[in-house]
Amino acid sequence: MPSNIEIKAWAKDLTRKRGLVERLAGNGPTVIRQRDTFFPCASGRLKLRELAEDRGELIAYRRADVAGTKQSDYLLYRTAEPEALRGVLAEALGTGVVVTKTRLLYLVGQTRVHLDDVEGLGAFLELEVVLAEGQAAADGHRIAREIMAALEVREEDLIEGAYADLLAKYPGTQGTTQTRMIE
Repeated sequence: MPSNIEIKAWAKDLTRKRGLVERLAGNGPTVIRQRDTFFPCASGRLKLRELAEDRGELIAYRRADVAGTKQSDYLLYRTAEPEALRGVLAEALGTGVVVTKTRLLYLVGQTRVHLDDVEGLGAFLELEVVLAEGQAAADGHRIAREIMAALEVREEDLIEGAYADLLAKYPGTQGTTQTRMIE
């Protein structure tokens, strides 16, 4: 099963974070608009990521809900009919939280760096160190910590769970006024 080493953190100074990421990445971002629909799941998490009318990804994953670097094991299924798949899943499982975001994606070596504007929550920075087959998780944790230091990610900014957890806990309380630079 493929694995990432991940962190998620509040990005209180998005302009500074963007400048730091751009220096590390050496290239401009890819802008991605996403809608993630979470579904009740007996084990781990299950979400449908809609990227366009004809492009989506069903993602099943397990990840500890802890602050700091954590391993995420996942399975991914691509679909050209995300709306139809969402309907089938909703009928069979019910629907959980829906997360809508605009993401700036940067690549730093084997790490995907995301600057996310999450509707109803605000700005976040996410790292996904994509582990190569056979690569030790410890190597991914080390890489994540090095990039965290370079991007000035503080321990107190780290988040334990998923955006869906935050939306359930703080619906509409954080706003997104500081993140308009993403658009």
